[in-house]
Amino acid sequence: MLVLALLVAACTGVGAGTSGGKSSGAAETSGGSTAGGGPASASGGPVELTVFAAASLKGAFDRLASTFEAAHPGVKVVFSYDASSTLRTQIELGAPADVFASADMTNAQALSAANLTTTPAQAFAGNGLVVILAPGNPARLTSPLDLARPGIKLVTAGPNVPISRYTVQAIANLARQPGYPADYEAAVSANIVSREDNVKGIVTKVELGEADAGIVYLTDATASGKVGTLQVPAAAQVLATYGVVALKASSHPAEAAAFVAMLRSPAGQQILADFGFVPAGP
Repeated sequence: MLVLALLVAACTGVGAGTSGGKSSGAAETSGGSTAGGGPASASGGPVELTVFAAASLKGAFDRLASTFEAAHPGVKVVFSYDASSTLRTQIELGAPADVFASADMTNAQALSAANLTTTPAQAFAGNGLVVILAPGNPARLTSPLDLARPGIKLVTAGPNVPISRYTVQAIANLARQPGYPADYEAAVSANIVSREDNVKGIVTKVELGEADAGIVYLTDATASGKVGTLQVPAAAQVLATYGVVALKASSHPAEAAAFVAMLRSPAGQQILADFGFVPAGP
């Protein structure tokens, strides 16, 4: 009987030991999702959807992430914000990302042309341009014409950054307006004292009074709350068109496609409108 009791105790111990290999988190199903029904990564944790996005999208996209995550349990959206041209280069060099949202169509289309996307570039938002002024407007600027005045300190971004290309176009448009001098473009260019990495850098320089003025997206000027503004006349205004693509290298193609779809959905468009973006058109 003593031998029998020892055998029973040994069998019981073996059974208890085999059940202790998993943590107390949700168990994975064979389909790669958690027991609660949401998607799961290969490690069994929540899916991290990495979105590379233009710096000017930060406020709106931070809000969009909450809406997307609520509609897709088990997915966490992680952002990398910078100039669109910088992000495009990082993707071309193999940086891991699932979605790319650019402040122009050019950079998104370039990735599509290089066969790095699962979808063609799709326009999802528009934005206007505005001249921002240092707090208190110490340079006493009263119109975009004053940007050509000798001694004015202007700040812009690098030549490949979308805001710089939009700015060049706006200055060229202004140069054709009545009352603007023939050398307006050259005079404005001569006043540039700094080229920042992205549009947020331009805003920061002007907020700190390290520059008298800059041209940025309307949404960035509104978000600042510290800078003054001068309107770009309607005849010279430039509409920035934002484009988005899902990336072929994505580890989560279904979620990437869903994020792109949400940007163009009524809910996504409403959030973008709340931050001052306008529809991109057909």
